[in-house]
Amino acid sequence: MHQQAIGATPPLVAMDGIFKALADPTRRDVLERLSRKSASVSELAEPYRMAMPSFLQHLKMLENCGLVRSSKAGRVRTYELTAEPLKLAEDWLGRQRRLWERRLDQLDDYLLTMKDGGDPP
Repeated sequence: MHQQAIGATPPLVAMDGIFKALADPTRRDVLERLSRKSASVSELAEPYRMAMPSFLQHLKMLENCGLVRSSKAGRVRTYELTAEPLKLAEDWLGRQRRLWERRLDQLDDYLLTMKDGGDPP
């Protein structure tokens, strides 16, 4: 379980929801479509063979983790992409990539030293 300061949403907890939302191909597709332009619920749901309540659950998850936001004009609810949570996930992935690149570079140096008959660092 993640530790959390009172009144704060720690990045790791926020990222759990982001990565859970990104784990589903339907939700990733919706985000891809919203990256081009905002769209109404009916426009977003059109290509999928699922009941509207099931599709609305996908939108609810995306909205709850902050990946999309919605607005309502009359009877039409429109969704748009919000980039901030994606930046949070991208930053975390970048840190992980740099960490593993550094570790693999160290392993490479170690193996080259061993191959050349030298003492390990």
